[in-house]
Amino acid sequence: MANTNKNSTKEPSVLFVAEEREPLFSKKNRALLTDPMDDNNPITVQVLGICSALAITVQLKPAVVMSVSVMAVMAASNVIISLLRNLIPNRIRIIVQLVVVASMVILVDQVLRAFAYDVSKELSIFIGLIITNCIVMGRLEAFALGNGVWKSFLDGIGNAAGYGFILIVVAFFRELLGSGKLFGMQVIPDAVYEMGYVNNGLMLLSPMALITVGIFIWIQRSRNRGLIEKN
Repeated sequence: MANTNKNSTKEPSVLFVAEEREPLFSKKNRALLTDPMDDNNPITVQVLGICSALAITVQLKPAVVMSVSVMAVMAASNVIISLLRNLIPNRIRIIVQLVVVASMVILVDQVLRAFAYDVSKELSIFIGLIITNCIVMGRLEAFALGNGVWKSFLDGIGNAAGYGFILIVVAFFRELLGSGKLFGMQVIPDAVYEMGYVNNGLMLLSPMALITVGIFIWIQRSRNRGLIEKN
């Protein structure tokens, strides 16, 4: 009887532990938001999404709009795929992912056309290319298909934020040094130009986007030696 009493007192605690839920912003969940900003950045560490970093970072405004658009698409797509993950046949999972992402991109494109037509026209084809963005498809395949809705949502937000952070940093320096402006407004005073300063037109050329990203990668790896690839 003594043994049965002991067992009966232990069982509720075991059940309670099994049913205990992870906090919404636990350490692991917070890492889904913070890691892509630094040690697991999609562009500087995973080397994904480089094309848009080259194409739309001449000015800061398109870079910000592109970053927000990718964040909306990634967050929504990750949630939808996570909800459907147990219903999607393995052999057509890529097709389903493409359909979901394409639907989200079309929705974002229509919103931009309605409320920011000039920016939409400037980004033009690059918004449509979010459909085939390696970062978006990669997170759907690698994370959303195997994790719950909340984690997938955080993963989408985190990776999109890491991607957008690099775009904004590159666009900031390219527009500032290339044309002396930010968001289309002159930042460098006329007095500086009168002293002989000339805008660095080289910053407006596509190769400088790659060089700027390379400098950022160099700074990142000099600060965190663990990111340096070993032969």
